[in-house]
Amino acid sequence: MPVVVVESPAKAKTINKYLGSDYTVLASYGHVRDLPPKDGSVDPDHGFAMTWEVGADSRKHVKAIADALKDDNALILATDPDREGEAISWHLQEALTKRRAIKKDTDVSRVTFNAITKSAVTEAMQNARQVDMPLVEAYLARRALDYLVGFNLSPVLWRKLPGARSAGRVQSVCLRLIVEREMEIEAFDPKEYWSVRAMLETPRGKPFEARLTVLGGQKLDRMSLESQAAAELAVQAVSSRALHVKSVEAKPSTRNPSAPFMTSTLQQEASRKFGFGARQTMNAAQRLYEAGHITYMRTDGIDMAPEAVQAARDEIARRYGGDYVPSSPRVYKNKAKNAQEAHECVRPTDMSKDPATLKVSEPDQARLYDLIWKRTIACQMEAARMERTTVDIASDDAQVELRATGQVILFDGFLKVYEEGRDEPLDDDDNRLPQLSQGEATGFAARGLQADYDKAAGEDVLVESTGAGMQKHDKAILSDNGAVLGLQHHTQPPPRYTEATLIKRMEELGIGRPSTYASIVTTIQDREYVRKEQNRLFAEERGRIVTIFLLNFFRKYVGYEFTAQLEEQLDDVSAGKADWQKVLSDFWRDFKATVTETSELRISEVLDKLDAALAPQLYPPREDGSDPRVCPLCGEGRLHLKTSRTGGFIGCGRYPECRYTRPISGDADTEGDKVLGVDDGDEITLRSGRFGPYVQQGEATEENKKPKRASLPKGWQKDDMDLEKALRLLSLPREIGEHPSGGKITANFGRFGPYLMHKLPGDEKPVYANIKDPNDVFEIGMNRAVEVIDDKRANPGRGRRAAAKPLKELGEHPEHGGAVAVLDGRYGPYVKWEKVNATIPDGVEPADVSMDLALKLIEERQAKSGKKPAKKKTATKKKTAARKKS
Repeated sequence: MPVVVVESPAKAKTINKYLGSDYTVLASYGHVRDLPPKDGSVDPDHGFAMTWEVGADSRKHVKAIADALKDDNALILATDPDREGEAISWHLQEALTKRRAIKKDTDVSRVTFNAITKSAVTEAMQNARQVDMPLVEAYLARRALDYLVGFNLSPVLWRKLPGARSAGRVQSVCLRLIVEREMEIEAFDPKEYWSVRAMLETPRGKPFEARLTVLGGQKLDRMSLESQAAAELAVQAVSSRALHVKSVEAKPSTRNPSAPFMTSTLQQEASRKFGFGARQTMNAAQRLYEAGHITYMRTDGIDMAPEAVQAARDEIARRYGGDYVPSSPRVYKNKAKNAQEAHECVRPTDMSKDPATLKVSEPDQARLYDLIWKRTIACQMEAARMERTTVDIASDDAQVELRATGQVILFDGFLKVYEEGRDEPLDDDDNRLPQLSQGEATGFAARGLQADYDKAAGEDVLVESTGAGMQKHDKAILSDNGAVLGLQHHTQPPPRYTEATLIKRMEELGIGRPSTYASIVTTIQDREYVRKEQNRLFAEERGRIVTIFLLNFFRKYVGYEFTAQLEEQLDDVSAGKADWQKVLSDFWRDFKATVTETSELRISEVLDKLDAALAPQLYPPREDGSDPRVCPLCGEGRLHLKTSRTGGFIGCGRYPECRYTRPISGDADTEGDKVLGVDDGDEITLRSGRFGPYVQQGEATEENKKPKRASLPKGWQKDDMDLEKALRLLSLPREIGEHPSGGKITANFGRFGPYLMHKLPGDEKPVYANIKDPNDVFEIGMNRAVEVIDDKRANPGRGRRAAAKPLKELGEHPEHGGAVAVLDGRYGPYVKWEKVNATIPDGVEPADVSMDLALKLIEERQAKSGKKPAKKKTATKKKTAARKKS
């Protein structure tokens, strides 16, 4: 029986179902070899030779494949149909050859399939080939580049910018996009402008809304009304005139459906509609693919196989009728830069299986499949037909003109199934207009806009959706008749990126590839260069400093055009048009020289250059006209950019005499030391340090070089601090009392939160027991403290927590036995089975966790850590024995 190797056990299970007992299907659990994380794993001086090693958690998987090949002398490599999949196959072949599991007479072949269906798998087995070496070489080039950049650039960052985590060939360019957008927002100068709209009605009493477009015979643009005075005149001009319909124009229009999904558009749409992160989307898509429900999900192709197109057209006709099927199939071409289109689009493998029929149990998978199915069906449907009506209303003296627009859907077409989400709203007005005829008079609707005015003028500020979010109107003007309203606006800065818009921008620039988008966006968040709030990406101070450093000293390597051109060269390697070692050599020659040059700089030189580059953002002009570089606390020292392990900050040059600090983006006049009061002759101050806010008693002197300090515990806010709270913190550690067995019990705050400490007479080390409520540090009594300490001493293996009671018991593991349950842990809820603890993803409630989801999380955790309970090994041995016996 030939041995078939795929990446995951889920995929192996699905394929085994199609191939039957004639094949042995095993999983590699992803990559089996990688470069050791140490300097020298890539040798530029010897043709970029690479040292590979089999990971500790992968050795047992390679051994299982090698053992199977002892009886089955045919190996079929069936990993994913992309560059990474080709690399996994190559690594497997190399590793198995090295351990002599592959012999001279072993038949090794490579098969790929775009969908895990019986027909696709069967067809692939009949069209075997050898490993595609140009594709492998493209992988080797990318892996070597990322390694060389990481192991040469990151140490420079660590030495020159304390607190910087790492840099990457693509991740640093992605970070640059976010940081530059943040700087655009900070530098944005909003401009005031006003708009005027009126609520009118037809002679038959039907109301409709129109906006002012002409005033005094002059056409208005967006910024024409620049002040409240101008808006008041415009409101008066409109409300004091008789109006009539000048013209009515109806134009037919059509809307065509969007193309089917590729990786980037799937990630963007899942982000817009569900708030999914890129990684969350790809995890759900991976599961759907492995179960055979969708085609391969890492692709930049948007074409569909002819049989899939026909299946979609047949399904449209069956469900919605022939009117919804266009006369000829729709064909889509990719407009993205550097699109390779090596695979089909992301689509369902069976068009007849709608979301209700498929019955996917996991919520993320169900929602994503619903999205993919609807988009695929809609892309082959008839266009939607509309009629757009534009009505111009003018005053009798032609001094004032207003416009009303409306849109009517004559035939819904693809909109019956699906409509694409948008990052910015359309200008089109979808409201239907009443019947209007040229020349007829229009009147003002009595008090028609009073409610909108009340919101604008009252506590509930009137808001309108804009491309940047919600726009507030601080002022409004209402005409005496209540039908004409002037609203104040301000121009808005460009919006911060979401994961969807960031991926879209990277795709437009040709940076990254479908398989890398999710990991890139995740990495910059994991490095704490970027934080995600309300689905928007904000640049952290650490990320900003790293970006400015790279722009000043490694500008070429964070350039958008350079990165895109390098991607093109790597694509040429994939196509066999370029030599991968020459591409690496060309890059390495200049990059190494830049690294060497920068390494010789002193930290002070680096900070001086960054300080000068960031000066407009760091030191904006002050309202009183004083020098923005002068310290606002002491009035003598000059402010300068400094760095710490937590990132960059602004500090006074007279440190330690003056301890003024503020964040890079902080207000220069609001930060600094705050005196809370005096105790026993010493000032008690609240200060901002490199590691957060803290309170201090007195000042440093020759006799007392380290005055008493205490950091604010987690959950305590700077704005809520007063003298009483500060003195409570400074009084710690608190002595609770004498333990019955001897020794004092004390309470304090530590690195990991509030805790109790007790040391028995004669013991070498004290016992530390964490407590959950920070207030217990000040309030916990003797009886409870003794109970917590004794429980910790009796159960030292529990760590910080006592044995948790399951939030939900799911039952026995269906394959290997053992209880599966949901528990509440220190870092949130998690699934527990045997010795495997798998964190539950954000957004999933513990009560919603099913056995299927739990098994998936357990499997992912096992694959990541390589740890397997003994029961799993026993079951594997039994299966192997049974196979050999048969």
